[in-house]
Amino acid sequence: MLLLKLAAQDLLTLNARRRMVPHLAARWRYFRGADASLTERSAWAESLVSLANDLVAAGRGNVEMIVECAATLDETERPGDPRLIDVVLVGQHPREHRLSVQLVELKRWSLVTRVEQATAEVVHVPGMGHKKHPALQLREYYEAFTGERGPLDGLAVECGGFAYLHNATDDSVRPLIDIDAPTGPYARVYTNDGRARLLAALRENFAGEGGASAAELLLQRMGLRNTPLLDAMIRSRGDDSVFTLRGRQKDVAEQVLDTAAKVLPDPRQPALIPDERRVVFLVTGGAGTGKSAIGLQIKAELEAQGRSVKYASGSRAFNGAIQEHVGYGDREFRESFTYFHSFVTPPDPPLDVLICDEAHRLRDRSTSRFWRPEQQGTRPQVDELLDASRLTVFFLDEGQTVRPNEVGTVGLIEEAARRNDARLVRYGLREQFRCGGSDAYIRWVRAVLGVTAEAPEQWTPDGLMHVEVADTPEELEHVIRTEAKAGASARMVAGYCWPWTKPLGKEKRLEADVRIGGWHRPWNADSDSFCADGAPPSKIWSVHENGLGQIGCVYTAQGLEWDWCGVIMGEDMVWRGDRWLFRRGKACEGPERGIKRVDTPGSFDPKVRASSVGDDEFARLVRHAYHVLMTRASRATVLYSTDEETRAHLKELVGEVEFHGLRPTWENLPPEARTPHQPRPRRGRRPRRNRGVLGAQEAEARLF
Repeated sequence: MLLLKLAAQDLLTLNARRRMVPHLAARWRYFRGADASLTERSAWAESLVSLANDLVAAGRGNVEMIVECAATLDETERPGDPRLIDVVLVGQHPREHRLSVQLVELKRWSLVTRVEQATAEVVHVPGMGHKKHPALQLREYYEAFTGERGPLDGLAVECGGFAYLHNATDDSVRPLIDIDAPTGPYARVYTNDGRARLLAALRENFAGEGGASAAELLLQRMGLRNTPLLDAMIRSRGDDSVFTLRGRQKDVAEQVLDTAAKVLPDPRQPALIPDERRVVFLVTGGAGTGKSAIGLQIKAELEAQGRSVKYASGSRAFNGAIQEHVGYGDREFRESFTYFHSFVTPPDPPLDVLICDEAHRLRDRSTSRFWRPEQQGTRPQVDELLDASRLTVFFLDEGQTVRPNEVGTVGLIEEAARRNDARLVRYGLREQFRCGGSDAYIRWVRAVLGVTAEAPEQWTPDGLMHVEVADTPEELEHVIRTEAKAGASARMVAGYCWPWTKPLGKEKRLEADVRIGGWHRPWNADSDSFCADGAPPSKIWSVHENGLGQIGCVYTAQGLEWDWCGVIMGEDMVWRGDRWLFRRGKACEGPERGIKRVDTPGSFDPKVRASSVGDDEFARLVRHAYHVLMTRASRATVLYSTDEETRAHLKELVGEVEFHGLRPTWENLPPEARTPHQPRPRRGRRPRRNRGVLGAQEAEARLF
């Protein structure tokens, strides 16, 4: 947990634009569930700015300030309030040339008196009563950061701390600095009298060239930067520990594994009297909260124990990317990933565990236009999934429903569990791991699109996620191609606002359906095989190097992520005056047979724009589609709307973009953040080791 990460000079710029305190207050409300007090807000406005000004005055304006920060994600699981340190200063040590960290407690106290003559561990602050010496707080933080489970454990690091009482003089807070005050590397105290000493200490502890690399390393160690899902799975090849789960994620995984051990038969010693109990886990959480990470981790752990496990999804793009990019050449692994409609006939014997990812994409019935009548499902699809296994795990985000025939809801699964006499266990996830860990960006997107009732505000750069608006599609494509060429993962996606032509001729040529002025690009190939010019089939468009030249949509992007994502908003959703308007498109004949062009701009999604879909439902589905598209990036989203008024509205909401070095281009990223993406593995069966459960010590040291 943290509220803000910016270099000191950027924090001052943000404050000058009157956006720092509102941003911190919104983050506080999200994490703490209550509004920040007036005292807290005024402390941010005064104390943070004082410290940032001192850093700039010391020539250390590039030192990173991480504000209201917990040492680990697990901190939020402690009873009572989490321990949040006011500021963590992060940079490089000027002489040792290694990570340098200073933990800072900011106090606006102007007078402190003694409570006991023999010690200064507890003091009296007029108007506030008895308070601990700040060094005692700093000692707790120091131990949390440098201890065995802390983010600084095992690193070569210079770490200390200090309390800064910028409203006080040395004489007015004498008990805090007397000889009997607490001591330690974290126990220094500076007042306004000692400002010159503070500036000298800042120069002593931090180099002038900045702390971006150091801050990136610390964020990774704190678990606030994730390894992309596909990369993590490829790196785990040959090992059943795929992700390091944290906080609530770990609780969910351990509960599933513990329940499996209790209700499923031991593969080595079948029970004389089988346990007939059935359990359903329902795990809800927004985009990027780690649902797939949990699912893939428990799949690996259960397989290592000899359990029969399948991983089902309603997303062809997600399954295709994993099967092709992770399970290349491994038939057994590929076949363990399947679809919701694969269980019309239940397996015999039933699976031990069925993991259902993206359960919001459940259908009412399992059907296919390619199936004979007797093959079509006749029961609710959710019942088929429950019949397929003894233990079923559903991961669901109702905010990502994008088609009218997608019926997966909390209520649907709860009712199915009751109907099938299964015990239901519910969990909710909140911590954000996509979009750079910026839950502020997720909330901003939802507010901008009207997915929530929260009024949209201008985007506040938080050092975790970046967003900008392009003036032309050419500009958007230039940004995306530049970043991809430099080494980042990047894709262009769009609302379904143009006809979609199937590959043409024997050569399977792709028609440039997405047409904006003189800029024409094809959709990703509607094909199961490669097309002209090496264009990949749709199921691997998201991960194949030749996919960059085509435009993806919500159905080929859902469940996936890239460093940079260019999002083209079409005229299915346009801003007029003070509200969004939603439009259904109409096609006309194109230049040759089989090709259509836009006659009336709007949605061309055949399922969504159908006349049977009511206006309110149509608007909801379009909002959800753009919500999915705008949350696919881990570092930066580039927006463009084909509608001029909408583009102007987005620019107003995004605000000024050139914000010092915060634009996370590959060139601007510190080396620690330039993680090369993993190539597709070579052919060959994945070896599996029978290890213990999630709590094994080495699992803690692996990837998110």
